[in-house]
Amino acid sequence: MTTINLSLVSHTNVGKTTLMRTLTRQDIGEVADRPHVTEEAESHVLIETPDGDRLLLWDTPGFGDSARLLKRLRTSANPIGWLLTQVWDRFADRPLFCSQRAIRNVSEESDVVLYLVNAAEEPAAAGYAEKELEILGWIGKPVVVLLNQMGPTRAREAEALEEERWTRHLAAHVPTREAIALDAFARCWVQEDRLLGVVGGVLAAPSRPAFERLRRAWRVRNVATFDAAMQSIATQLAAAAIDRETVDERGFTARARRWFASPGADGDKPDPVIERAVNTLARRLDQAERENTDRLIALHGLSGRAREGVLARLAGQFKVNEPLDVAASGAVGGIASGALGGLAADLAFGGLTFGAGALIGGILGALGVRRAARAYNQARGAHDGRVRWPPELLTQFFGGAILRYLAVAHYGRGRGDWVEDEYPAHWRPLVAELAARYRGELEPIWNAEQYTSVDEVAQRLNPLVSRATREVLERLYPEARDLF
Repeated sequence: MTTINLSLVSHTNVGKTTLMRTLTRQDIGEVADRPHVTEEAESHVLIETPDGDRLLLWDTPGFGDSARLLKRLRTSANPIGWLLTQVWDRFADRPLFCSQRAIRNVSEESDVVLYLVNAAEEPAAAGYAEKELEILGWIGKPVVVLLNQMGPTRAREAEALEEERWTRHLAAHVPTREAIALDAFARCWVQEDRLLGVVGGVLAAPSRPAFERLRRAWRVRNVATFDAAMQSIATQLAAAAIDRETVDERGFTARARRWFASPGADGDKPDPVIERAVNTLARRLDQAERENTDRLIALHGLSGRAREGVLARLAGQFKVNEPLDVAASGAVGGIASGALGGLAADLAFGGLTFGAGALIGGILGALGVRRAARAYNQARGAHDGRVRWPPELLTQFFGGAILRYLAVAHYGRGRGDWVEDEYPAHWRPLVAELAARYRGELEPIWNAEQYTSVDEVAQRLNPLVSRATREVLERLYPEARDLF
């Protein structure tokens, strides 16, 4: 059984406790917009193995006056220095005393130091960083620099440029330090694995076997979370794929009025019967999406709930699977022949196809429309009026579910309760491209009328959802290839 200690240190009010909450998935410590909120070093378990190995993360008081602190620490070996650092500062200079407590933790407990800097500042403006890294260098423990407060999630190339800029600046003042992006508000669990890899590379050799066991345990836990999230998404998409809402049968007079209404008349108005069915379908979808998002939030150790929002987004996007009225289609066919008869058949089907029905009408003409209607119903399984989501929209739901997963997977608990924001600009084209490539594999599932069980459809969807989401993560973070 081995315990490995990581000390999280920084200048005061840079966001150590916020990052602690994100990494541990717990509301620990106090977060406030004032200096020296944390006054004592506290440890929390980041991961542990069944054999008893533990990885501890220490939240420490922030550095204050770094220049004076460095001078004071150099005199602490003599009695007067000891008196000043252990007694006098406790009462006369609380911020400096808290800084000394952070240094004591690093000196006595830490195996690796995680030094946090505010990446919202220009490197040259953060003059305290060089002095604080000099202090840490004086202690002699390995240091990894973390870039916090990076702002909205950016493409990996942009993050790499920021990392290179900070690394280059710090190397000019202190021995070379690798800086890696890990924003408390918008990091992804894949980036946490990268951090563990960097830590393992600087850790003392005797501790590395235990650390590798801990890293494997971390991966097992997070990949299990990923798998559970993919199953939840597949189940929600499957429910949408087989969902139907039946509409009431209407007489020929109502149908004919709808078919032949002139522009600007009732034909331009929504059919109230179908509109009610669509609203019912959309409400179920909205509820299912929110429940799925809540499930993702819980799986990722976050708090908060998803809000309503799907109804307005989906207004008018539906497919009517309505049977042709054989008598009505025959009557229309008696009035108009050729393509017009087929057009009437299309209109009876819901006004959305303008394809097979017109072709049937063109071939059979007025006398054959009745037979065409029967064949059309049989081919499409339209034995009663039903409203459903069309395949093209279900493919959009597939992409939307991946975007929703990314948003949750990047949301840090230190930020507070879940809030859905606008997706980063580089996510949308990536996911849209992916959804388009998967369309050919998805459409047979969307169009399979014989499936009535959500579990049966989810079983077919799960491998596609998992594979597509893994591909997105690997495109965003190439290191994700080592995780699956």
